[in-house]
Amino acid sequence: MVIRMACSTSWPAPAGTPTVSGTISATTSWLTSATPGILVIDETGDVKKGVHTVGVQRQYTGTAGRIENAQVAVYLAYATDRGHALIDRELYLPASWTDDPQRMAAAGVPEGSTFATKPALATGMLTRALRAGVPAGWVAGDEVYGADPDLRAELEAHQVGYVLAIGCDRRIPTAAGPIRADELATGLPRRAWHRLSAGPGAKGERFYDWAWISHPGPAQRADRTEPDEPLDTRSWWLLIRRHRHTGELAFYRCYSPEPVPLRQLVRVAGRRWIIEEAFQAGKGLAGLDEHQVRCWTSWRRWTLLAMIGHALLAVLAATAHADRPAPAGMIALTANEIRRLFIVLIVEPTRAVACPLAWSSWRRRHQHHARTRHYQRQQTAEPWP
Repeated sequence: MVIRMACSTSWPAPAGTPTVSGTISATTSWLTSATPGILVIDETGDVKKGVHTVGVQRQYTGTAGRIENAQVAVYLAYATDRGHALIDRELYLPASWTDDPQRMAAAGVPEGSTFATKPALATGMLTRALRAGVPAGWVAGDEVYGADPDLRAELEAHQVGYVLAIGCDRRIPTAAGPIRADELATGLPRRAWHRLSAGPGAKGERFYDWAWISHPGPAQRADRTEPDEPLDTRSWWLLIRRHRHTGELAFYRCYSPEPVPLRQLVRVAGRRWIIEEAFQAGKGLAGLDEHQVRCWTSWRRWTLLAMIGHALLAVLAATAHADRPAPAGMIALTANEIRRLFIVLIVEPTRAVACPLAWSSWRRRHQHHARTRHYQRQQTAEPWP
């Protein structure tokens, strides 16, 4: 029935665009906290068969970890201290599609659509969200987006900070000219590294060694003829993360309209992973990847319904945390648990063979016990320096 509605029902909003704006406003208003939120961008793919599903071709997708016949879309997530949810998406159309007008028309792609890179799609969504008034102070993303100068310039124009991953071979502007990120890291003294947590994980705090290097921004290059503004507080950094055991390095280009401490950049870098959790929850709880539709409009409608379902669970969990804190010895209600209770108590109440609330409490106690043990084990093995 849902597939039929996505494919054939007449919706008042063409392609769902105004409805997405409403979803952005409603979700972010419920998840807004005292601390400005973080927008996170990333792509995910769905493995497909055949060649008629809109946007499909053989391409790399992280879902499979290799090149597969897949459909790839770029998503935008919003995260605060209260929770996180997906708020927008754009389907990636490879050149094999945009160069074939007949194929585009057969799939219902709007006339005039042209090829756009994944960073360009992300830039459009970020601009749309910021213009809609989303209270975001930071943007996080992986190397695909950190390497795009237009995306970074757009965020700087909106005075929004970013922490975007880049490859080790990317060149960073310095007073001595552009230098590779990994070469800059090699020359750092031992005192430049600080052990900080990127946030709590399933098995304890995620501690890494971090260093940062300030560098000139686009308006502060040595070849600039005009003097710098005396009240210009904008700052650019190269942020470097080092694994405590393997020594593996990761690099981030960072910007902030105001000076911030290293801990703030580390916090934003650590929040990038929430979009992976959102993909997992959106697919596992709301059927984000279970669409069996081929056309452009049908895909947009299906993904919109899935995002609304996931956002509903996220908002309910955030509201439960604020209104009814978890009892001692129990984790707070999660989106997974809320969905499970919704199905058992409302959708299929006759199938409940035991008290569902008692089972829910048991699971939450068990998860709290496991989490506590993991954190205690981490503290014992590697005490905080």
